Formats: sequence, structure tokens, C-alpha cells
Amino acid sequence: MDEQTRTELEAAAFRGLVQHLRERTDVQNIDLMILSGFCRNCLSKWYKKAADERGLDLDMEAAREAVYGMPYGKWKSVHQKESTPEQQAAYAAAPKAKI
Repeated sequence: MDEQTRTELEAAAFRGLVQHLRERTDVQNIDLMILSGFCRNCLSKWYKKAADERGLDLDMEAAREAVYGMPYGKWKSVHQKESTPEQQAAYAAAPKAKI
């Protein structure tokens, strides 16, 4: 497979993941972190890092909006729930993504 095709496939897979996470607002970031070690915020940070590495002017709020599909503050107020003590304990014990 050539590099351009690989890049296009990876970009399509990323867009599919982002769309899936936008639709699954019932899945909280803390649950993603516990299960997989990364969440929507991690994706936003990776997105911003990629922009920074290319010398593009992208602030964190714009990176989050690219992932969340809306301003982060709005997403939090509409979809984010308070984490339970059990979730917090599981999160503390879970491996975290390297950003």
C-alpha cells in the first residue's frame, strides 16, 4: 500500500472514531479512560499536537471542538455526568495514554 492511500485510510478511520464518539454521548470520558486509557480529550490533544508539529495555528478549544463536534463547555454541560467514587478509583488505577 502506498503512503498516500495509507494516510487516507487512517484519516477515514479517525473520522469514523470521532463520529462514533460524538454519537455515543452516553459513554463518559472517565469510562473511556478506565477501559482504554484514552478519551475524547486525549484525541483532542493528539489532534492539536499534530497541528503544532506542522506549524499550524490551532488552539486547544478548536481541537476539542473538532473532536466533540461542539464547544467543549457546551458538551460538558449537556452530556457530562458527575463521576462516581467507583469510577474515580478505577480511573486512578488505570493505565493512561502518553500524550
